[in-house]
Amino acid sequence: MNRYAFLLLAGLTLSQATTAGVYDDTLFFANQNETDKVVDLLRRGMDVNTTDPQGNSLLMIAARGNNIELARFLLDNRANPQRKNRYGDTALMLAALQGHTEIVRLMVERKIDPNHGGWNPLHYAAFEGRAEIISLLLAGGADINLKAPNGQSALMLAAKRGHLEAVRILVGANADLSVSDPEEGTAQDMAQKANHTDVATFLKRAAAGR
Repeated sequence: MNRYAFLLLAGLTLSQATTAGVYDDTLFFANQNETDKVVDLLRRGMDVNTTDPQGNSLLMIAARGNNIELARFLLDNRANPQRKNRYGDTALMLAALQGHTEIVRLMVERKIDPNHGGWNPLHYAAFEGRAEIISLLLAGGADINLKAPNGQSALMLAAKRGHLEAVRILVGANADLSVSDPEEGTAQDMAQKANHTDVATFLKRAAAGR
């Protein structure tokens, strides 16, 4: 190998090592909620849609960590809010799952579409009984009757878990009470089978009043 080729190879190797170091630093600082350091690296050229090996983008990491300052910066700089990780989760889904209300509110205000195939933010919020987040998502256009991959609606997910306040909000927003799972029945049936009698009674009365 001649001297020129050696120097070129050495330069490329150093460049790759530097890039890898900055990549690792960016993800580390994002996971530690060190917003100023992440922003500095982004302003020096790191991609706002940088992802970790599991496909979690910086926006997903900010949403998961309830880092609204970083989430706002990323959205302001055109981070993709609909990107999914290897598990099919978006940033909005992770915020809904974790109960990070202000992150959800920010994304709703930015008019990020909560509707897509598979599991979606409303399903996660209903499953965990995140009443305020359910209200925010519905105000942001979430389709109340979209079914999750297991064939169940947000109402069914909330009912079988015994989340009465979540059920109240969904029923008040005109969720379909009649939709039925072939094995588990309606939301009311699910609540009854799980011994959530308060939820089952509420749903029975709601159905009678429609």
